[in-house]
Amino acid sequence: MRVVLLATTILCIAGPNAFGQDRNRLLNELNWLQLRGVVPDSIQTVVLPVGTLEPHGVVNNGADNTVPVALAARLATRLNALIAPVVPYGVTTTLDEYPGTFAISPATFEEYMYEVMNGLAHNGFRNIIVINGHGPNGPPLRAAAERVWRETDARLVITDWWSLTADITEALYGTQGGHAGKNETAAVLAVRPDLVHEDLYSGVDMTTPRGNGWTAYPFPSSILLYQEGQGYPDFDRQKAEEFFARVVERLETVINDVIQKWERAGL
Repeated sequence: MRVVLLATTILCIAGPNAFGQDRNRLLNELNWLQLRGVVPDSIQTVVLPVGTLEPHGVVNNGADNTVPVALAARLATRLNALIAPVVPYGVTTTLDEYPGTFAISPATFEEYMYEVMNGLAHNGFRNIIVINGHGPNGPPLRAAAERVWRETDARLVITDWWSLTADITEALYGTQGGHAGKNETAAVLAVRPDLVHEDLYSGVDMTTPRGNGWTAYPFPSSILLYQEGQGYPDFDRQKAEEFFARVVERLETVINDVIQKWERAGL
């Protein structure tokens, strides 16, 4: 009877916060008895936001954390998931010297993420969904996830949200996003417009295309264009909100499809 009451309570205790999420889905804010009442009987999925701190043009250094946290908030109810605390430090490569940047080595990051995901698995979560906000995190994240999968009963999905939604960026903005360009700026603008400083934007002076045949350490601009003409920020908030809504829908579709196929395959 006690477990049933706790399970009912956890699903009803609080309303949504500014991100649109139910606070009772935050792993950081649950009591152990509440957690025991729902995992794994009622909830088998956890969403883990992962990012880093590095310069992002005229949005916050923590954009790679802000966006995955906001995505996790929007996805949790749709996936019937809890939300793990964000992992805020990641693998930074060519932007280390900009103020406020942190760089964790790939080997250290892999081991840490292995321990985090292994811990989630041992807490009873069957499905671990990682929302990654930072490109260089990808290889060590995937390596860590494979280890956890082979050693536990957990099933894992690693998503790089900007790659998964590249066609949405193209459709709405007519080009790809680059780094700190259209897609990342739009995502932050949609959920935390107070962190977007359009008044600091100086156009081409803040952007550099990543060219063939040369590399610079540190990179001379915090807005990186992977192709000429790509990625210059757009500050249209209405378009940004449409973009973010489409990103959420895409992630929900892909993740639910994977989970359903796991189930049908008996994995």
